[in-house]
Amino acid sequence: MTDSKNQPSSKRTSGSSDSPPAADGRQDNRRNRGEKRGGRRDRRGQERDSEWQERVVQIRRVSKTVKGGKKMSFRAIVVVGNEKGQVGVGVGKAGDVIGAVRKGVADGKKHLVRVPLTRNSSIPTLSNGRDGAASVLIRPAAPGTGVIAGGSIRTVLELAGIKNVLAKRLGSKTPLNNARAAMVALSELRTHKATAKERGISLEQIYS
Repeated sequence: MTDSKNQPSSKRTSGSSDSPPAADGRQDNRRNRGEKRGGRRDRRGQERDSEWQERVVQIRRVSKTVKGGKKMSFRAIVVVGNEKGQVGVGVGKAGDVIGAVRKGVADGKKHLVRVPLTRNSSIPTLSNGRDGAASVLIRPAAPGTGVIAGGSIRTVLELAGIKNVLAKRLGSKTPLNNARAAMVALSELRTHKATAKERGISLEQIYS
């Protein structure tokens, strides 16, 4: 009687000893799948980041007066663009230069502007932008002209993908205000098709 009672228990123990390897194998497969998916996501993120270019326009050491004295930090003005019609200007402040630039890049990507480009990598119409005391005039140019601009305005136009353009600074010389004024001018650009659609007329009537 004792032998018959012990036999089922031996089968159960043998079955329980065989089950863990199968479970471990499934967990390993799931981990491998998760690693593959994570690798794909990382690659996609790297490809997206590689499309964007970053240029530092200005780095200044600034101070803030607090109760104990002065707190020193760095301010970075960064222009971010993909040279395909998207550009943004960001400002970052941190205790070190690398942190300030990193914050400036993140801020620039939050304030992107889409620029309509022509076949000749120029802008469709003349545009004027203003920010504070800075005023910027941007007008299209013929193929082969290049980017005729200076300071932070040139950086914004180049990272936007514009290769033939004329720009003139008419007000303040502050790099940040000039860059933002250029962004305002680019944001107000409209293509001829979009203008005709807004006015409710045909495209031929605009050219006539």
